[in-house]
This record gives sequence, C-alpha cells and structure tokens, in this order.
Amino acid sequence: MLPGALDAELNRRARITLFDYHVLAMLSEADDRTLPMSELAGRSNASLSRLSHVVTKLESRGWVQRSQSTRDLRVTTASITVEGLDNLQDLAVEHVEHVRRLVFDGLDERDVADLERVGKKILARLDETHWILKQSQPVASA
Repeated sequence: MLPGALDAELNRRARITLFDYHVLAMLSEADDRTLPMSELAGRSNASLSRLSHVVTKLESRGWVQRSQSTRDLRVTTASITVEGLDNLQDLAVEHVEHVRRLVFDGLDERDVADLERVGKKILARLDETHWILKQSQPVASA
C-alpha cells in the first residue's frame, strides 16, 4: 500500500508517478545531473523501454533533456533541466514529510533500528553487486 499512497500524493501534487520522481532524483544526484540512459535504467530498476517512455513524458514537461553523449556518440544521455530540478526540489520537501508521516511517525527508535537491520539484510540479498560498496553507508530514512 505504501507505493500506492506515495504515488497518489505525487500525482495529486504534480501529475507525476513515484517512478517519475525516482528518475528525477537519480538524475539530480548524478555528476553533472546527467546519466547514460542505460545507467539510469539500472539505477531506477527499469527496462530501457519503460524508462524511455517516462523520459519522453518528462521531456514534454521541460524537466528532462536527452542528448548524445560527448564521450560516445552511440550513447544517449538524460539530464535534469533547471526547471526539472526546481520542481523536484519543491516536491522533495513535502514528499519526504509524507514518507515520514506514513512510515516513521508510528515507529519508536527500536522499531527504526529493526527496520534498518532487516532492510539491510533484504537489500544485501537483492543487490549483491552493489551491496559491498554500500555496507558502510546508513540506510536513508526517506
């Protein structure tokens, strides 16, 4: 139910999905706010066709721009635009608060520690390739 609740809130506020938001967030965190489409697909756990559809939608809003890589002309990159970054930043404050209300406000410190411990175990099994690099980083709360 959590993904549906987060999706509904983002749709109400900005007519975007949780997946759209995630794509924007991945681009905003990348060097130069740009990623090859194949890497963005990997980071967002999406097929290239699904990602391409979402990037097309975000491009039509002026939030994302596609171009050829300057390093390899065979590679298409996606970049978040200034307008996209502004919108993401506006959405992020309330999105994080919404996650906090739905998930963390009902938990005490022990519950949060248990959630982190269990989440790390699940993540280690789902993402063994990247888990080694992320072991020392704390699990983000939102």
